[in-house]
Amino acid sequence: MSQLKSQTAPGGKTVFVASDEFERGSKGPFYVVYSTDNAETRWGYRCGNCDSFDTAMDTMGRVECNECGNVRKPDEWDAAHE
Repeated sequence: MSQLKSQTAPGGKTVFVASDEFERGSKGPFYVVYSTDNAETRWGYRCGNCDSFDTAMDTMGRVECNECGNVRKPDEWDAAHE
């Protein structure tokens, strides 16, 4: 079971950050964030470098923090997508 900590995201929404579920980024981890306290519905990521919820994921699975530039590269890379 995930270690969830409730936090307030922009707009006043309560979300739940899983401190034990993360993806490795270039400057720090990206923690998985859920919209429910039972970890059933994923909401997004929180940047472990700057604590921002302002992150984006592209279709290749690349995650980037829009605040500090922390980046998680996709699991698989294909030159055809460049």
